[in-house]
Amino acid sequence: MSLVKQLRTKPWLPVTDQGGEQRVIPQGEKRVALRFFLLMVTVFFSLFLVTFLSRSQYPDFQALAGQPWQPLTDRSQLWFNSAMLLCASIFLEMSKSRVRQQRLNHSVFWLALALLMSIQFLFAQVSIWQQLNQLGFYSAANPANSFYYLLTGLHGLHLLGGMVVIAAALLHVARHADAQAFETSVSLCATYWHYLLGLWLLLFALLSSSAETFRTIAVICGYG
Repeated sequence: MSLVKQLRTKPWLPVTDQGGEQRVIPQGEKRVALRFFLLMVTVFFSLFLVTFLSRSQYPDFQALAGQPWQPLTDRSQLWFNSAMLLCASIFLEMSKSRVRQQRLNHSVFWLALALLMSIQFLFAQVSIWQQLNQLGFYSAANPANSFYYLLTGLHGLHLLGGMVVIAAALLHVARHADAQAFETSVSLCATYWHYLLGLWLLLFALLSSSAETFRTIAVICGYG
C-alpha cells in the first residue's frame, strides 16, 4: 500500500474489501496513521502558540502569572493536574507491558486506571476554568484569558478523543478477547498519551509564565 493510502486510512474503523469482507488494518499502517495525525496536531498547536507569543507583546495582554494577585502564580493545582496525566501515561505503559506478557486481565486493569486518571484530569481542568471565572478572569476580559481557555480546551478535546478509543478497546476486549488487536490499541494509546503529556507540559509552562518571560521568549524568537 502506498504512503498516501496509508495516511488516508482510518485505523479505528474496519476496512471492507471488494468481496464485502472486513479485514484488520496491519499494525504498521495504524502507526503511520497515528504519526501523521500527531504531525498535524503539532502543526495545529504550533500555529496557535506562535499567535499566542505574538499577541503577548501587545499592551492589553495581561499574563495570568508573575504577581501574587494573578491566579496562575500559584501553580499547585496545575502541578496536581499534571501529575494525574503523568499517572495516566504511566498506567498505559503498564498496560502495554502486561498485554505483551499475555496477562490480559492485568492489562485491562491498568488501562481502566489510565482512563480513570484521564477523566479526573479533565474534571480538574474544568475546575480551574470555574475558579478563573469566579475570580473575574473571563474569556473576553483579556487575551491571555482567551488563549488559556482556548489552548487547554483544545488539549482537553484531543484527550477526550483518546479516551473514546480506550473505552472502545475495553469494550472490544470484553466482547471478543482479541489479544492481538487489544495489544495494538494499547500500544497506540500509550504513544498518544505520551504525546499529549508532553504537549500539556509545554502549554503549562507557557500559559503560567510571567510577562517578563513572554518578553524574553519574544526577543529570542524575533518578536521583540
